[in-house]
Amino acid sequence: MFFSCYRFEPDMLAFSGCYYGGGDKERKELGAIRKRWKTLHISNPDKERRHGKCPLTPLEVGLMLRALGYGSDVHIYVASGEVYGGEETLAPLKALFPNFYSKETIASKELEPFSSFSSRMAALDFIVCDESDIFVTNNNGNMAKILAGRRKYFGHKPTIRPNAKKLYRLFLNQTSTTWDTFASKVRSYQRGFMGEPNEVRPGRGEFHENPATCICEDSEARTKKDSVPRKYGKGDSLTRKEVMVSDDQNDEDDPEWSDPDDDEDQRGLQDKELNNGTVLDYDSIISEEPELEEMLSD
Repeated sequence: MFFSCYRFEPDMLAFSGCYYGGGDKERKELGAIRKRWKTLHISNPDKERRHGKCPLTPLEVGLMLRALGYGSDVHIYVASGEVYGGEETLAPLKALFPNFYSKETIASKELEPFSSFSSRMAALDFIVCDESDIFVTNNNGNMAKILAGRRKYFGHKPTIRPNAKKLYRLFLNQTSTTWDTFASKVRSYQRGFMGEPNEVRPGRGEFHENPATCICEDSEARTKKDSVPRKYGKGDSLTRKEVMVSDDQNDEDDPEWSDPDDDEDQRGLQDKELNNGTVLDYDSIISEEPELEEMLSD
């Protein structure tokens, strides 16, 4: 199975306003980049992370995928420019998934004609992400949204969106929990964020991220259909205006899940609602890899 993961670059981290524990060095480096945006005012990095606005680190992405049941034999392609922290930042992800690739490792010499053109380099990443079995987006930028929409429209290849708002609490307390407990929580929090076909109703969110299926209908048939008066059942007083979905929905359309303390009460309902045709049987996964326990306790 071939995965592609998207971005952990200095400019992206700077714009997010998040802090990743790098001390004064990180604050100075990202602070210098933030000066490019005169209207960017970040005063509370912890609040940004609590609200799910911070991209996951490569280690966090790796732990999430392993908790979802994907083994070390999976092939990972990181679609990114310069990764913040370089090899030191990527080392934990490589340890979890040794079959690790990037543009540079796959085609170092072939990249020379493109290396001075950032848009062409990004296009190469776009192609690989589009063709991968599973795409893991790590931010909510335009390229990630377009990729998610394209993959959904052409054959519905899954796009995993980390539920950062919930996972934040889990990663914050990862040193005080066992791997089995950690993995169970990840699987619970990711329900509704795994790219299932019926996960998001057509018409919700931005069109290029979640294209409506109706655009494929024959225009003549659609016109005929629209000309027929809408019939409602007895007592149904909904008007056409009331059933229309606004086009300006944004990230708030994402499913809202219960707090960790409510997970057990919600588990039965979530299991009934989940269409799990393409994702692993979450509850059948048992950890047999003690090295993951060690990574959590580091």
